[in-house]
Amino acid sequence: MKISTPYYLIDEKKLLRNLEVIQQVRQISGAKSVLALKCFSTWSVFDLMQQYMDGTTSSSLYEARLGHEKFGKETHAYCVGYSQEDILAVTEFADKIIFNSVSQLDRYYDMVKSAKLGLRVNPGISHSHFDLADPARKHSRLGVVDRHVLKQQLHRLSGLMFHYNCENDDIDTFSRQLDFIGEYYGDMLKQLQWVSLGGGLYFTKEGYPIETFCKKLADFAKTFDIQIYLEPGESAITGCAELVTSVVDLVHNETDIAIVDASVEGHMLDLLIYRLSAKIDESEGGTYQYMVAGRSCLAGDVFGTYHFQDKLQIGSEIRFADAAGYTMVKKNWFNGLQMPAIAVRRLDDTVEVIRRFSYADFLNSLS
Repeated sequence: MKISTPYYLIDEKKLLRNLEVIQQVRQISGAKSVLALKCFSTWSVFDLMQQYMDGTTSSSLYEARLGHEKFGKETHAYCVGYSQEDILAVTEFADKIIFNSVSQLDRYYDMVKSAKLGLRVNPGISHSHFDLADPARKHSRLGVVDRHVLKQQLHRLSGLMFHYNCENDDIDTFSRQLDFIGEYYGDMLKQLQWVSLGGGLYFTKEGYPIETFCKKLADFAKTFDIQIYLEPGESAITGCAELVTSVVDLVHNETDIAIVDASVEGHMLDLLIYRLSAKIDESEGGTYQYMVAGRSCLAGDVFGTYHFQDKLQIGSEIRFADAAGYTMVKKNWFNGLQMPAIAVRRLDDTVEVIRRFSYADFLNSLS
């Protein structure tokens, strides 16, 4: 099936591999997993994902509502700062409402006290390669820092949420961090029903010691008699999607440059924010070097420099890997560029175009 570029292509078979690992962790350790919608919220594959995961967690009212309506199962509602309108809305469907601060808990407690409530904790430790994404960075607004203040709120709570990892694929670091959580907050955890360890744990990475990971989780849950939740985002969808583009022009300025019909600024914004290059499978072992750039007017709209097996021509297809996590959720209409369609390769290998975008979508995104 020929699809006009640009388009995002999600492969359910690759997605299934991650989901089966998540299910394995659930079966061995007892830890439940809720999908972090801030990372991935393309609901056309939720029918598959809900068979292997326990629900969703959110960062806003709209994400929480999407999880409730399109994923089902457990709906965890978290937001850095709720408005009163948000709170009134989420109480209609959320299974758990998690606050970022004691001040927000105080403000809305009378409205939500019949629900299962949680507080986010800032444990002062983290694993992040980027200060921008470090939840324990200096002056962080994310979570309650004061242990004494936290302890005073336990009678209102059923659980705590810790989110302190970003791209952590090291089991030893995870183990040390979990030991710290147990040592520093264990007396509180014994009084609660559940604890979320957040996301950012790359336990679906090839070669990750799943059995060691599961034993650590199971031992922690048993020690504190508590239900553990994980919030996989990247771990759920890593390696399952591509941004498929075509070369629209070839220019030369000391190096060969291929311009494609997509944009880092508009369609892989996370890479631009963190100053990372896009991944492509064709870059290994080739002899023809090209800088591949987007077609927005931003001078730094560059996917990266790669080596190809063959010379590129107008119309050559270039596929950028890992185009799901923190990618599709950030796509935008910068420069009014054509928005990539969304397609899914189903488990039976049929390819379904889920959504095409048009000028009307661009028009309606403005006012």
